[in-house]
Amino acid sequence: MTKQENYFRATDFGVPEWIPIRVSLMPATWAKYREALEEIVMEFPFIFGEHLPGSIGFDAFDGTYNEGEFTDAWGCVWKNVAPGLDGMVVGHPLPNRRDVRNFEPPTGIVGLPHGFMFMRLYYLRGFEQLMIDFAEEPPELQMLIDKVLEHNLMEVDALVKAKPDMAVFGDDLGNQDFLPIHPQKWRKYLQPCYAQMYAKCHAAGARVYMHSDGHIIEIIDNLIEAGVDILNPQVGANGLDHLARVAKGKVAIDLDLDRQRFPFWSPAHIEAHVREAVEMLYAPEGGLLLYAEMEPDVPLENIRAMCETLMKFKDFDG
Repeated sequence: MTKQENYFRATDFGVPEWIPIRVSLMPATWAKYREALEEIVMEFPFIFGEHLPGSIGFDAFDGTYNEGEFTDAWGCVWKNVAPGLDGMVVGHPLPNRRDVRNFEPPTGIVGLPHGFMFMRLYYLRGFEQLMIDFAEEPPELQMLIDKVLEHNLMEVDALVKAKPDMAVFGDDLGNQDFLPIHPQKWRKYLQPCYAQMYAKCHAAGARVYMHSDGHIIEIIDNLIEAGVDILNPQVGANGLDHLARVAKGKVAIDLDLDRQRFPFWSPAHIEAHVREAVEMLYAPEGGLLLYAEMEPDVPLENIRAMCETLMKFKDFDG
């Protein structure tokens, strides 16, 4: 069985032969550790594939990972002071509600980057202003949502023309331990947006993968209703027990292991964390995938320990 076949057996609850595992290395992590990190990557071809030494440009960063400022196609100004990590939006083109009325989204296809719907709203308005909009519910709130959604639906149409097996989306919906807006307002204003986009994916035969940082427990059922097939939630912001309660068996969980603690744990803590996650969320029919993102503050020994641990537990059978 190929990795792709096993992956979709896991996402489709089709009895995979092993738990799919991934380790992501941020550009800043490569820039910090360089050849030493390359040695670890070559130790674990099952995770990283075959790696050719020297094939990584340690200091080559793209887009919002570059130091400095730039303006995206929506008119949002990004600033990056930590090259190799993602920048943030510091300039919002719609600071006043009246600006929304005359705003036109980009013409043509510019892609669906991370932060394509909810985050795009506060990129455009500014976070505080958007939160006030959700509290007061002026007509401009729905106007802006409709304009962003219309553009996104066009992007999805372009995406599914290629008939992908899976369409990947990323939108951080939660804060560290709560939703920034009330779940009822999320269901009223945002769930219909995701549902329309994801329906187009399903109609084209594509599974829907959605990454979301932050606390999203209260709306996981709604994300499933909207059409999410594979959910990538954070352990630290949601809790294993809560994820088991609301998501296990209902949606495939590509579990974002607790990267906020990787810099501070010992290798033994890392193994205990993965063991707990697998024991709580594993089912023979599938539905569990494991993902670890490594930032530059994670010690090399912990990166190696995570790879070793994932290799150990990928064959877990209960």
